[in-house]
Amino acid sequence: MSGARILIVDDERPIRRFLRVTLEAHGHAVVEADTGRRGVEAAALEAPDLVVLDLGLPDMDGKAVLARIREWSQVPVIVLSVRAGEAEKVAALDAGAQDYVVKPFGAQELLARIRGQLRDRGTADAAAILRVGDLEIDAATRHVTKGGQAVRLTRKEFDVLWMLASHAGRLVTHRMLLREIWGPAHESDTQYLRVLIRQLRQKVGDDAASPRYIVNEPGIGYRVME
Repeated sequence: MSGARILIVDDERPIRRFLRVTLEAHGHAVVEADTGRRGVEAAALEAPDLVVLDLGLPDMDGKAVLARIREWSQVPVIVLSVRAGEAEKVAALDAGAQDYVVKPFGAQELLARIRGQLRDRGTADAAAILRVGDLEIDAATRHVTKGGQAVRLTRKEFDVLWMLASHAGRLVTHRMLLREIWGPAHESDTQYLRVLIRQLRQKVGDDAASPRYIVNEPGIGYRVME
């Protein structure tokens, strides 16, 4: 099945390059992450249809990445790892992976496993929609509706809302938002974030004094109400 958006989380550049070439040749769009943290954030911001996940990442174990993703998404995950032991396979599958492929692997085998997971695209597409109260946030189309009525957001407004909604009920720090939306060079530019949050609240009809959606944690960050 072609046309899927696939996130590759692997710290080995040659593996990522090989997977990108292979997957794009079969009509897929590819997003890459080289650490666990970036993988979790890409899964939230990019709304992939499927994740190919290495276990041996430099900053955190792949099973921890899988656990983080499973807090809010049921996107299909295929583990790709040199760890061939039965215990590792069972642990990854118990943690929520749909499949487990051992490195080195054949391209055709991996493509077949991916096709198998993508046959029911409805499940994957559903993972790209989040709801906060009467807001519906669709990552695939980048559309937001409130009570069924469209809400027009800029790209950065959407990205901030999606990132907060992906962590509903949990605090997202200023630094994390600034780094992921504006880039590492802007981690201290909290004024950018304050202005954007104010604009976002106006558009979704939120009141900072009595919030329905976005709660401010002064000096720390924001969280979306569950």
